[in-house]
Formats: sequence, structure tokens, C-alpha cells
Amino acid sequence: MITEKNIRPIPKYMLNRIRQLDRNEFPQPDGHKRFYKYYALFNRELCEVIVAVRHYRKQWYCKQVVVHGVHSNKVYIQDIGWIRGFYVVGWYREGISKYEHWYDCDWGYNDEKYFHIYAPIVNKEFIATLPEYKYSAVDLYIYNDILKYLRLYEQYQKAEYLVKAGLAQYATSKMILRQCAKDKQFCKWLYQNRFVIKPYYYVSSLIKAYKQKRSIEEVYQFDTFKKSFDHPDNFRELKEKFTDADRQKLLVYLVKQQIDGYSYLDYLHACEYLHLDMSLERNRYPHDFKRWHDIRIDEYHSAKALADKKARRQLYNKFRKVAEKYLGLQHNKTDFAIVIAKSPAELVQEGDALHHCVGRMGYDQKFAREESLIFFVRQKDQIETPFVTLEYSPTQHKVLQCYADHDSKPADKVLDFVNKIWLPYANRKIKKVCA
Repeated sequence: MITEKNIRPIPKYMLNRIRQLDRNEFPQPDGHKRFYKYYALFNRELCEVIVAVRHYRKQWYCKQVVVHGVHSNKVYIQDIGWIRGFYVVGWYREGISKYEHWYDCDWGYNDEKYFHIYAPIVNKEFIATLPEYKYSAVDLYIYNDILKYLRLYEQYQKAEYLVKAGLAQYATSKMILRQCAKDKQFCKWLYQNRFVIKPYYYVSSLIKAYKQKRSIEEVYQFDTFKKSFDHPDNFRELKEKFTDADRQKLLVYLVKQQIDGYSYLDYLHACEYLHLDMSLERNRYPHDFKRWHDIRIDEYHSAKALADKKARRQLYNKFRKVAEKYLGLQHNKTDFAIVIAKSPAELVQEGDALHHCVGRMGYDQKFAREESLIFFVRQKDQIETPFVTLEYSPTQHKVLQCYADHDSKPADKVLDFVNKIWLPYANRKIKKVCA
């Protein structure tokens, strides 16, 4: 293990290499400091030496500030400090700083975990010349924490296997390395999935996916959401509405539906406002969340609008204007007639009479936004009696839905009238409306 007495000055050839690299990195020098690192043997121990570089009055300065030993539990520092989140270098001995009181000009030491400074590497190839690291695959290791990698490589030879497999990001994970050491099938699984595994996947997610034989991406998404969900400051209101036993089921549901907690909370608020029974599974965990979220939100806005006289008036006015705009799509030249809904109240009456959902589910909101239009199919001799209801898309120019009582399929002669007579007629008329 090295001591401060073992630290040797920067060799002249290394100084030249550092200077050349600095010229390449900073062709237009300024007065800011930069860091570089090189590797050397001090007292037969591989050491990582970090140097600080800067220009001052057209002069180039370079000096050692940090030395890490591969087997040392402390780091040696000189003329460097950690102040307010930044590494600060003193240049008093070089004659370009007036103050020395905040740091010691001699080598001192600190805990090894500090002063891990990211810096370009000058001579990475030097490591592979040492017999103990000849087969370490360090030349393929793309990250900056090389000493950490080499320490683990000495303990777990599988670290080199991971690097060669293109999984260098996990070569310094003790959890992964321990699992590799005791389970050859896990090594094989990692290699088979090397092109699927992303650098940002949690180690625990990989191990869980392997043991449970599940999709890595699915497990990762679940773990990511769980970490966010479990944070004390996130989703407090949602957590209060679910017992500990139900939270796991909720998490699985949210991940499967690919939604976040905030969207679900909006849905929950809408359902509660509408006085739906949230103890029912179909309400608590709808099969197609995005569809039912939109429906419940529209219903919520409709209910709010009806509760608010001003908003209600606005909804009715918008609805009436849209109905007037598309009056030309009405038809009464056969045994059947088609009339457009004139108000949200008519939708409710139609839905109640035919026992379907046109009076609910936010169809009035969609009508007011011109996303879809609701028409009533009537028998010509019973023009006031609800018979069949259809939903028409003014942008897609097609019938979206057409149902009789209790969502039943209308008679064939009604469908023939709707699709073969009215629909072509409506599509011709709508071109004039939208012109």
C-alpha cells in the first residue's frame, strides 16, 4: 500500500502526453482548470494520478492533485479542496495565486470514496501491460471508474466476462457479480439477453426478471413506477385510498395499462363525483383504462356543467350550434327518417327510452366538440318514438355505432337504409357543410 513518500513526480514523457491531449481538447486555452488522469506504479501498486491543468498569462501549468491506489483505502491529495460542491485547486506554489491559507501544500490524505474526479485518461493501455490485469479486458471497459472495476475483477473474474459481453455497465455491481459466481445459468441468460439489456436497468430488475422468467422491460417498468410510487412525497392522496394489501394490485394494474398514478387519480376523482361504486372491479380496474378514463372525464365535465348553470348554458349553446350546423344531414324521404339530436336532454331521453348509454358516457361533450354526432333513426309514421340511435364521425365520414333497444343490432332493413341510403347522402351533404 502506497504512502505519500512513494508518490513520484510526473515523468517528462507523461507531461508531454498530457499537454498534447490538453491541446486537442482545448485548442483555444482559457484560464479555467481542467483535470486529466494517468496510471503509474508507485511502490509496485497501480495508482491513478489526477492532475490539474490551466493556462495563466500564456503559460501552461500542470501538477498532481490526487493519487488513488488500487489497493488503498485512502486517497492522497495536494493543493485541492471540495468547496460548495466544486473541486477547487490552489496555485500558490506556482506563483499565480496570492492565498494559501485554505489548503496544505504538502500531500495529505482523505477517505478513498472522496475525490473521484471524472477526467480524460491519458495512458489506459498501461494497465494491460501489468501481468495481473493482462486478461482483465480493461481496454474494453468504457467507464471512468477503472480502479473500482479492477478491484472487483480481482475478486470476481466474471467481471471480465460481462465487459466482453458488452455489459460493462454491470461489471461493477456486486449483486450481479455474486449471482454470476454462484449461478452459471444466470451468466448464460445475461449473454443471451445482452442486446436487450439497457444500461439504465436496475440490477434488482435484472435478477428478478431472470428468477421469475419475466420480460426485463416489464419488470423494470414496474420497479421504476414502484420507486416513484413509494416515495413519501408522491401520490399521497392515492395511497390513502388504497390499503397496503391493494397497493400491489394497483401497481401491477398501472404498469400493465401503461399509465401513471396522476391519470388514475383523475379517473378516481371523476368516478367519485359521479357516485360510482368503486368497490366493483370493473370500476376500480377497467379493462381498457384509457377509453374509460376519457368516458368518465367527459361524464364528469357534463355533470359539472349541469350542476353549474353558466357552464350548463354554455354546453347547451355549443350543442345547439353544432346541431344547427349539421341539420342538412337529416333525411326523411323513405319509410325511415333520421334527425339530429338538438340538446343534451334529448340524448338522455333517447338513452332512457332505449336503455343504452347515449345519455351518459360523455356523448354530449363529444357532440359539442364535433368529434362525433348523434342521430336518431325514426319510423316515419312514429316520428316521436325512439327507435334506433346512431353515432356518426364528421371527420372519418362513417357510422361509428348503430344500436336499437338494449344495445341490440337493428333489423337488416334499418341497417341497409342507414349504410346504403343515408350514409352516402350524409357524406355528400357534409362536404357542403365543411366547405
